[in-house]
Amino acid sequence: MIQISQLQKNYGSHRVLHGVDLQVEKGEVVCLIGPSGSGKSTLLRCINALETYEGGTIVAFGETVQRGSKTVHALRSRMGMVFQRFNLFPHRTVLENVMEGPLYVKNEPAAQVRAEALVLLEKVGLAEKADAYPEQLSGGQQQRVAIARALAMKPDAMLFDEPTSALDPELVGDVLQVMRTLADEGMTMIVVTHEMGFAREVADRVCFLHGGYLVETGPADEVLGNPQHPRTQDFLRRVLHPTANTRSQP
Repeated sequence: MIQISQLQKNYGSHRVLHGVDLQVEKGEVVCLIGPSGSGKSTLLRCINALETYEGGTIVAFGETVQRGSKTVHALRSRMGMVFQRFNLFPHRTVLENVMEGPLYVKNEPAAQVRAEALVLLEKVGLAEKADAYPEQLSGGQQQRVAIARALAMKPDAMLFDEPTSALDPELVGDVLQVMRTLADEGMTMIVVTHEMGFAREVADRVCFLHGGYLVETGPADEVLGNPQHPRTQDFLRRVLHPTANTRSQP
């Protein structure tokens, strides 16, 4: 479904992606992990044509992806994206936020859009909040609305850019449960995450990025349970056993 070949991305003279190769099959869940600044979010933004890239190719649904191309709007209607921040319209209700895309981008009938939006709000556990405004919701609830809004466009794939990183710990579980449900239903997903338990449970594949390189990739249990590359080993040791790392420091 998505084929990335030798992808290179620069910010000025600084190269942030160095020849990344990645293939994602229909129905596959791929989790991207790695330290801050490793290029995970940049890779996701290139896939959705939010960033240009300087070398290599991205092909999604049989079409070449590049910011500014004639097919970019069609691409984004097939590829939902959920960001760290919720980006909901503050002056619109929860229901209106979910209806926005199908109503004004796809020009679907209002009655149909409303009915489908209510079903999606039920799916993410927020049917009773349909008439509320974003400021009346918790961060976790807003993120679930953002997921429903992306799903309203009936995408073929979903991209998640650290969807729980801005949430208080007690709010993370509800968002991850919605994502688990999507994975169980066969949604193609690429997820940038620091939630290793979620990656181990849900991902078909885990990809470790470091310094703009795709260092290691493989089944979740193998990469997370028995990493082969020293950089992957060091990263997981720090993430999974942070207190041990603190105690070991002089």
